[in-house]
Amino acid sequence: MNMWIPTEHEKYGVVLASFRGTVQHGLPLEIGDTVQILEKCEGWYRGFILKNPNAKGIFPSSYIHLKNAHIKNKGQFETVIPVEDSVITEMTSTLRDWGAMWKQLYVKNEGDLFHRLWHVMNEILDLRRQVLVGHLTHDRMRDVKQHITARLDWGNEQLGLDLVPRREFSMVDPDEISVTELYRLMEHRHRKKETPAPASTHHLFVHVKSLMNANVGEELEVFFHIYDGRENRPLSERFFVRLNKSGLPKSPEKTERQCTLFVDLGSSDLRKDVYIVVHIVRIGRMGAGEKKNLCSVQYRRPFGCAVVSIADLLTADSKDDHLLKVYACNTESEWNLIHENIIKKANSRYNLSGSNTGLAVALQLLHGDIDQLRREYMVLFTRGVSITRKLGFSDVIMPGEMRNDLYVTLEKGEFEKGGKSVARNVEVTVYVLDIDGQILKSYVAAGSGEPGGDEYHSLVLYHNNSPRWAEQLKLPIPVDMFRGSHVRFEFRHCSTKDKGEKKLFGYSFVPLMQEDGRTLPDGTHELIIHKCEENTSLADSSRYLKLPFSKANLPSNNQTLKGIKESFWITSFLCSTKLTQNGDMLDLLKWRAHPERINDSLSKLKEIDGSEIVKFLQDTLDTLFGILDESSQRYGLKVFDSLVHIINLLQDSKFQHFKPVMDTYIESHFAGALSYRDLIKVLKWYVDRIVDAEHQDHIQQVLKASEYIFKYIIQSRRLFSLATGGQNEEEFRVCIHELFMSIRFFLSQENKGTTPVAQTQAVFLRTFPAVYGELLKIFTVREVAGFVRETLGSLPTTVNAECPLEAVKLQCIGKTVESQLYINPDSRCILLPVVLRVLQAHMQEQRDLVMCASILTSMLSLIKKEENGTVEPVVSEEVELIVESLLGVLLRTILEISNRPQSTGSAMRLQFQDVTGEFVACLLALLRQMTDKHYQKLLQAFSSKDDLRDFLLQIFTVFRILIRPEMFPKDWTVMRLVTNNVIITTVLYLSDALRKNFLNDKFDYKVWDSYFYLSVIFINQPCLQLESFSPSKRKKILEKYGDMRVMMGCEIFSMWQNLGEHKLNFIPAMIGPFLEVTLVPQPDLRNVMIPIFHDMMDWEQRRSGNFKQVEARLIDKLDSLMSEGKGDETYRELFNSIIPLFGPYPSLLKKIERETWRESGISLIATVTRLMERLLDYRDCMKLGEVDGKKIGCTVSLLNFYKTELNKEEMYIRYIHKLYDLHLKAQNYTEASYTLLLYDELLEWSDRPLREFLNYPMQSEWQRKEYLHLTIVQNFDRGKCWENGIILCRELADQYESYYDYRNLSKMRMMEASLYDKIMDQQRLEPEFFRVGFYGKKFPFFLRNKEFVCRGHDYERLEAFQQRMLNEFPHAIAMQHVNQPDQTIYQADAQYLQIYAVTPIPENQDVLQRDGVPDNIKSFYKFNHIWRFRYDRPFHKGTKDKENEFKSLWVERTTLTLVQSLPGISRWFEVEKRELVEVSPLENAIEVIENKNLQLRTLITQCQSRQMQNINPLTMCLNGVIDAAVNGGLARYQEAFFVKDYIMNHPEDGEKIGRLRELMFEQAHILEYGLAVHEKFVPQDMRPLHKKLVDQFHLMKSSLGIQEFPAYVRASPVHFTNGSPRPCRNSVPSIISPEGGRTVARRSYPAVNRYSSSSLSSQASNEVSNITGQSESSDEVFNMQPSPSTSSLSSNHSASPNVTSSAPSSARGSPQMAEKHKHSRENACLSPRERPVSAIFPNPLDPAQRAPPHQIGDTTLPRSDPNLSAPDKAGSSAKSMGSQSPVPTSRSPQKTIVPPFTPSPTECQSTSLVSNSPVLSGSYSSGISSLSRCSVSEASGTELPAGDHAPHPLPPPATLPTSVSSSEEPIRRENKTPPPYSVYERNNPRRPVPLPHSLSIPPQTDAPALPPKPHQLRTGSMKLDGTSDPRVPRPRPLPRKVSQL
Repeated sequence: MNMWIPTEHEKYGVVLASFRGTVQHGLPLEIGDTVQILEKCEGWYRGFILKNPNAKGIFPSSYIHLKNAHIKNKGQFETVIPVEDSVITEMTSTLRDWGAMWKQLYVKNEGDLFHRLWHVMNEILDLRRQVLVGHLTHDRMRDVKQHITARLDWGNEQLGLDLVPRREFSMVDPDEISVTELYRLMEHRHRKKETPAPASTHHLFVHVKSLMNANVGEELEVFFHIYDGRENRPLSERFFVRLNKSGLPKSPEKTERQCTLFVDLGSSDLRKDVYIVVHIVRIGRMGAGEKKNLCSVQYRRPFGCAVVSIADLLTADSKDDHLLKVYACNTESEWNLIHENIIKKANSRYNLSGSNTGLAVALQLLHGDIDQLRREYMVLFTRGVSITRKLGFSDVIMPGEMRNDLYVTLEKGEFEKGGKSVARNVEVTVYVLDIDGQILKSYVAAGSGEPGGDEYHSLVLYHNNSPRWAEQLKLPIPVDMFRGSHVRFEFRHCSTKDKGEKKLFGYSFVPLMQEDGRTLPDGTHELIIHKCEENTSLADSSRYLKLPFSKANLPSNNQTLKGIKESFWITSFLCSTKLTQNGDMLDLLKWRAHPERINDSLSKLKEIDGSEIVKFLQDTLDTLFGILDESSQRYGLKVFDSLVHIINLLQDSKFQHFKPVMDTYIESHFAGALSYRDLIKVLKWYVDRIVDAEHQDHIQQVLKASEYIFKYIIQSRRLFSLATGGQNEEEFRVCIHELFMSIRFFLSQENKGTTPVAQTQAVFLRTFPAVYGELLKIFTVREVAGFVRETLGSLPTTVNAECPLEAVKLQCIGKTVESQLYINPDSRCILLPVVLRVLQAHMQEQRDLVMCASILTSMLSLIKKEENGTVEPVVSEEVELIVESLLGVLLRTILEISNRPQSTGSAMRLQFQDVTGEFVACLLALLRQMTDKHYQKLLQAFSSKDDLRDFLLQIFTVFRILIRPEMFPKDWTVMRLVTNNVIITTVLYLSDALRKNFLNDKFDYKVWDSYFYLSVIFINQPCLQLESFSPSKRKKILEKYGDMRVMMGCEIFSMWQNLGEHKLNFIPAMIGPFLEVTLVPQPDLRNVMIPIFHDMMDWEQRRSGNFKQVEARLIDKLDSLMSEGKGDETYRELFNSIIPLFGPYPSLLKKIERETWRESGISLIATVTRLMERLLDYRDCMKLGEVDGKKIGCTVSLLNFYKTELNKEEMYIRYIHKLYDLHLKAQNYTEASYTLLLYDELLEWSDRPLREFLNYPMQSEWQRKEYLHLTIVQNFDRGKCWENGIILCRELADQYESYYDYRNLSKMRMMEASLYDKIMDQQRLEPEFFRVGFYGKKFPFFLRNKEFVCRGHDYERLEAFQQRMLNEFPHAIAMQHVNQPDQTIYQADAQYLQIYAVTPIPENQDVLQRDGVPDNIKSFYKFNHIWRFRYDRPFHKGTKDKENEFKSLWVERTTLTLVQSLPGISRWFEVEKRELVEVSPLENAIEVIENKNLQLRTLITQCQSRQMQNINPLTMCLNGVIDAAVNGGLARYQEAFFVKDYIMNHPEDGEKIGRLRELMFEQAHILEYGLAVHEKFVPQDMRPLHKKLVDQFHLMKSSLGIQEFPAYVRASPVHFTNGSPRPCRNSVPSIISPEGGRTVARRSYPAVNRYSSSSLSSQASNEVSNITGQSESSDEVFNMQPSPSTSSLSSNHSASPNVTSSAPSSARGSPQMAEKHKHSRENACLSPRERPVSAIFPNPLDPAQRAPPHQIGDTTLPRSDPNLSAPDKAGSSAKSMGSQSPVPTSRSPQKTIVPPFTPSPTECQSTSLVSNSPVLSGSYSSGISSLSRCSVSEASGTELPAGDHAPHPLPPPATLPTSVSSSEEPIRRENKTPPPYSVYERNNPRRPVPLPHSLSIPPQTDAPALPPKPHQLRTGSMKLDGTSDPRVPRPRPLPRKVSQL
């Protein structure tokens, strides 16, 4: 068997095809993976994929394409670097990184970036192929690489990846360049990214599309030019397009004829008053409307003009086409001014040529130089575009630019009539003729776009003897043809008659060049018109060329021509790089011809235009040096001055590009070998005169030119040396030395700042560094360095901060450092001291920091360590020098700049930002160069401990600044890593000094603290958290730097161990910071750090016997760290690895178990661990976007933990507010109120001052509580939980009252009233409740394996809720059944959700059971303060009877009890207890019928009181019940439960069977009544259905066996009074009856025993008659004194023992009815028989629901009087469980005997079955309706049957007070708080009212108590549901009533 052999050369390859790796040890490969190969064996390789080096395996060699690679660290840990272009390597790795992120973009739905990145990736791949193929030229390769890197940078920026430092397209290794260079590269790339430099040149692209809607029918010529509206002159030549008769371009195939580029516009030309002007000329007949056959000759005639401002193009979208409006002249003679008139908006002079005539053109401004445009807009140039030039040269003239254009504008003419009666139609024809008189072909151009012609015809202006054409022509005549050529203008009259011939009548001409070689000067020329009528006489040009051509040139004696009136004006303008119009220039160049004019010419040179000089630069320079050579004595100074003038001319930005021309001249053409002597002599002469001269201007000009003067001197000397073999060398050196002595002398002059000499010194210093390079051509490096050192050293040393010379000196130093001279190490050691001296002085004074930074940067970029890390001795000395003089200053500078306030304006701030960066880079570069030796010298240099201490504190502080995230832009990871590397290296050096100098007796807390603080910040930097990086980036960093966090951690540990007992100084201060370090998910780091905690606990235990401090600090820090959400995506792993902080490593627990303080230690760790779990969950949830249940649940869990387990009040309050904010954001206003209430409850109504906290100002406790109350009320209002708001309003009102703050009291009462109104008037939605189980280990800690009940949102049904939960937990699986899950689900590694709806079980049955309470009040009690919820699941027990399934239909009822009632501080609470009961088929049947009866009653009442808009719901309900009954509904129950078998088998169910029977009869009775009501309201079209229902009902009755209702049912026809509750409750007037002043007392009719018992028990009959839910309604409501007539009822019918009768609905305080229901008063006289009955029968109560006696009680209303004798009690025929409280009370405003108890208005605390009437004065124990207020209406009397025996003796009724309430007394319910006293009760005289004979008045009666202040009730925490303990038995509910709306 063959062996595996390590590979030698096959090290690196790319996978060609995917390999599945199915063989043993196979490594699966994907196509494109890169692999590193370790071993080979018979066609197989063994190795790993580079992106996952841990997985090694084998793969076939045929699948791999091998590539060349370098190998570093050969052996076990070798790394492979492919040998390929670095751009390719970078591209490959970047595309791999992007690939993963690109898919994520799709997942995150960032479609736009996804597609853009996809395109860019494809582009890069294409470019990569081009590079790899290797067929590109050098230039093309450069372009391709540039494109690649630009795209890579774009993608990196878009994806938030790091900025890559590059030089020449390839990545730079930060270790191979100095930090300052790295910073500059990064800065340069960052800048480039930020601000593209604005282009200085601009170009306008014009593309003519068509002339729209112009029905001209003639060809058109369109001329564009750019026009300056400010100076009223054209800026460019014209662009000319021909259009055909349809208005489209004539030659569409030639794009250059319709597209042009107006080139070389300067930035100054892009302004509002520069316009694009378009003139349109038509070619055709003289008049636009003439007939076609009149004349065949075509004329050029004006058509229209359009104007658009260039500034509009800057704002418009460049791609849009523009439609330019075309205007025509009103008078043709003003054609030349039309564009000016349009610009000035002189409307009277022009009009629209047609309402919709417009010229369609594309206009686009392009920026940058023309070469750049050629690259960027290749299509334009390849397709063809004509170039339209500027008139004159562009802002920058380039050497080598060839141009020779003469522009001639035909301005105007003055012509005589020529014997005609009307003016002429003049046309001008232009020709160019050469020296021989031949016409030059194609040199007359109307503009760019169209090729030039042989002639040009002007416009014809109709009948105009003074035509003004203003037409510009371009004559591009070659330079060699210029001499001798001339232009001829021929004038013809165009007749409109006689065949329309054009008749010649004169001509003008102008020669282009004068005899002396000067061209025609620019400007306007008035030409003479020579008469001529024959074309032949113009054939020989030599005949007329002798004639004068211009009036200006006429000799004074030629009067004949001067007198001619006819003239023709033209304007000429020459734009030529070869010809000149300047005579002085020509004189100078031809100096040999006129030697006597030399002096004159040299003087005039300064006046010649610069562009003329640069045209002839080489000739001019030759001339000057020629003159110097021939007569240096005579002209030396003049020539020198002229040379200076020319040199300084080239400094001008317009001509700066000619400097290379001069350089080339010096190198190649200059031949003045002797000039150097004269130049040195004159220069020295000037320098020597500086100090004495008055005017320094000229001398400064000379010094400005010194660079080029030295260039000439040095070149001249070199030429001389070459020619003479180096003669006079010594003499030359002496001259130069003397020159420098003169310079040093003038530099050493001290002067006060702004004297002329100081300015001259500044001028010299600016140019001096440019001279070094020239001197080096002749002198040695050390010699030149000597010159420079001495020259700079001669400057006055007095540092005067205001002196401008100081800044210039620094600039000079800066240029010196960047010069070739300084780069040489030999000269560097000479110059360095000078440089450092100046730098130090400036930095100490914090002046010119920008310059200082740049000098330092340049200095330090030159210092490099060698490859092997050694340092050359020279470099080492340099570093030492720099460290010695600058390190301290540098640190101070960085500190100063960083701590400077940053508000000094953004420009200033930016500047400082840059400077800080540069200084930091310098500091890092310096520290990086320092070796052991340097550190030792540095530390030894400190003379005292204090200096060393200050230095250490300073450097640690600076390091902390460097670590700040804002130090560098966020994508500068490379720079940050270098920084950290330098910091950690330095810290390792300095920690030694710390140990040696500041331990034991010399311990210095401040330095150590600074050290630890720095270390912690260092470890926690985002850029070192390798876990958050991509694997490739992590790998790179680890290979280069290792994990610097671990190094620093080890350093912290070793330093901590060195501290000994000084550790106590850092407890507990360092707990937080060290804890932060342990939160870093790096196991090695944790291993190092955890022992420190143990150590801290140990030392704290020794010091104080406990470690409470440690615990408190730990908990606080944990919270703040977590809520900052240390944020990385690894919080999950963090969770798993943080518990080990106290878990399995060399963990704290293990260590603690060995300690004496084991117990407390372990409990601390357990608490912290639990807190950690919650905090992590909290952070986990807070990461999500919108507020959801998870966030809220999590916050609640944490809040409770802080309160119950940690008792940390401040944290608790903080989280209360966080929860409050979450609720507000989610619009859970009710929950928000409950949450804020938690804080409110912690406060008292006291004046204790409270500090500023969260968003609360400093205020007293009372003020804060008041503010909280108001906020909570406001939120309860927004959450429609008005009842809760009322309680708080009362509490506040109470406070205001106690302070006599009546203004606020009034507001509060009004607010309370408004809340009552809202309860009555506004609609409230009824929420649904859902039970949610969270099963599985994947849920957050606070949800895991728990069940909750959740209050749904408005309108949210089960499906919507389910969907919402699944969105919140996207990984959860919804369970499809409702059974309790088993253990496998609990333990599963998944998330299971079990959701179903549950029904609330209201606590407060009292209100719900009460008749007459409106629905909008009841709805609150149905859905608020709910602790218990029910869920029913039907199932069959035993065999299912197919005929009648009711027999076996059982219900499994689950009751869930919560830990807190809903709503509360959260929308969901955990289930604390679940109870399961099974409901038998019979009980189920009872419930079903009960519920249906209730529903029927409600609908009937609503229908009667007209609350229903339509009757359909009642119809449907009746139909459902009657139909079902007919089809076997009730019959099925009869079959199931009323058969003998069942009764025999279930004897215990006898009572229930009776109850079912009663309910069935009751249902029948309700149905009958319901049908009666239905008949009254049923619309006509539904009558047949009603009839059907009545028939079916009779069927149903007979099926139930009811032939006739029992007598008692017949005797009491059920009356539902109509009307709705009266909204205004306290304004019932006391109306006097018409009979006079007496009150009409209401009679109570005796209930005669007019029926015998029937099969229905008395209870059932009561239940049935309960249907009469009465409510009073009338306009005339009387205050009456009722007579209870207890004796009038016979007591001889039996009642079942468990029946208790309670007050009728009318006695139960039904609110008054609205006044709109008018009733006739006839009903007052109804006979007793016809009166409605109202009898109420409660449901049998299950004993568990009965309240214990102590809970029953209410003192605000009259009670039964215990003072009556027992026989009276027994004799009382009416029974009531009214009040079991034995407290003697009656209504009067006096005190009560017992401490009273008022429940909150949100619930009825009374357990009695009595409900409260509005102002009751009557007995509650009476079973009869005893109304205090009754309308005289249908309901004016009631008759009541009553049961015989009470279950136990009850007290008899209380005596009646003798007062009648006044009309305006507020109606109070049992639990409303009355005012402190009632005005009315005190003031109204009491009327005697006759009492019934059966009641006697006891000797004295005590008044009921005043209820206490509400806030006294709120003991402990205010539970709005009024129950202090959920487990106390709830109040017993009242029986249900039909009238319950």
